[in-house]
Amino acid sequence: MSKKKSSLARWDKTYLWHPFTQQADWEKDDPLIIQSARGSYLTDVEGRRYLDGVSSLWVTVHGHRHPALDRAVKSQLARMAHTTFLGLTHEPAILLAKELVRIAPRGLRRVFYSDNGSTAVEVALKMAYQYGRQQTSPLRTEFLALKNSYHGDTLGSVSIGGIDLFHKAFKPLLFRARFAISPHCYRCPYRRERGGGSSRIGNAGGNISAPKPGDSRKETGCRWECLRSAEVVFQSRRGRLAAAVIEPSVQGAAGMIVMPRGYMKGFEALCRREGVPLICDEVATGFGRTGAMFAVDHEGVSPDIMCVAKSITGGYLPLAATLTTERIYQAFLGRYEEFKTFYHGHTYTANPLACAAALANLELYRTQRLLRDVGRKAGWLAQALDGLRSLPIVGDVRQIGFMAGVELVQDPGTRRPFPPAWKIGQKVCLAARERGLWLRPLGDVIVILPPLGIADGDLRRLFRGVREAILETAYSLSKEDGRLP
Repeated sequence: MSKKKSSLARWDKTYLWHPFTQQADWEKDDPLIIQSARGSYLTDVEGRRYLDGVSSLWVTVHGHRHPALDRAVKSQLARMAHTTFLGLTHEPAILLAKELVRIAPRGLRRVFYSDNGSTAVEVALKMAYQYGRQQTSPLRTEFLALKNSYHGDTLGSVSIGGIDLFHKAFKPLLFRARFAISPHCYRCPYRRERGGGSSRIGNAGGNISAPKPGDSRKETGCRWECLRSAEVVFQSRRGRLAAAVIEPSVQGAAGMIVMPRGYMKGFEALCRREGVPLICDEVATGFGRTGAMFAVDHEGVSPDIMCVAKSITGGYLPLAATLTTERIYQAFLGRYEEFKTFYHGHTYTANPLACAAALANLELYRTQRLLRDVGRKAGWLAQALDGLRSLPIVGDVRQIGFMAGVELVQDPGTRRPFPPAWKIGQKVCLAARERGLWLRPLGDVIVILPPLGIADGDLRRLFRGVREAILETAYSLSKEDGRLP
């Protein structure tokens, strides 16, 4: 270890507290300290390069240090780095809002800026709640969400979070939400599946028929019990739901749980039937991650409110937006003394540097035909991932577009998970790191989520490294530790 790295590592462990990290483990380990990045690669302080297999937490689109994005930020910096958005406006925010409305699902006409995914969801919840009260619906104080959902870490977004590991400790601080079961085919309590897990590649394309609870689903033999669970909440809490919230297509933080095709459309139909606003959290899924610009595009779903963040700036700067319909916006208009104003905002709302980066990012989607290329690469990735199903500790492989998860289990036949103390997901990622890949697991689910602009050769290298790391870990368990059958 170089003297520079030794000093940085010591200071890190002395002064820092990392997110979603057990610091007792961190303080024992050799930290990866990144010094620079370019394209799909990260470079550490000792000059070693790592392929960024998770897009720096799902945000990098075209790669690190893309010339067009660099130019956009530098150009805006020469004019203005920041100004408040309370009481004035500026060109980058105006132009970006116009562009977001142009590419957004049908009906979304207004843009409210914030600075990360959690706050975008927080804005959506407060909008829906206040909208209900200003529409003479004072009893609409609850929200419907899904188990296994993750919408961020502020208290509002935690209230509608369905992952006990992350959210249970804060329960006394939270408002009430009602939860329907997750559309998780691999671990469905009603499972009658005739084969593998739920893996598919979404194709943008529009309107499909909405399945109804009780309809037979030929792929699994189920009867859409997941939709029935949501229907029961809608019916039992009729007149009390301010909104229903969903991560469209995939529940990312829960382990890349890909929803069966038709679920989103069926969920939307229940919202429309019950007159409940639909909030779609596209923070992780938006801007091409699923193969469409937005995940709702796969089934022609039109949310009343949509939250975006992460890839909006191509991985450059923090920015988020909550888009809503003109109908919801109009409910907040009135005389000053009526106090219908939406009293919410952030110091760095609509930061000009971030808005400039986002505009340049969206321009690259157009000029480079990025979504078409993502579809081609996702097709190759689907075939490659399918080959992992036969590996000894792989239970399920789930994919939509450029979002994939490989669930590792102790016994694929019974789907028995590994004990958490074995830290199998971490071991696989450490083995991948030795091969020059940077991955971060979700428990024992290996996340594969590379930059959308990754080169074909790098994508093949990423897949080979993941396969080798899984095999090495399985071999270690069976031969050295004797902990596998």
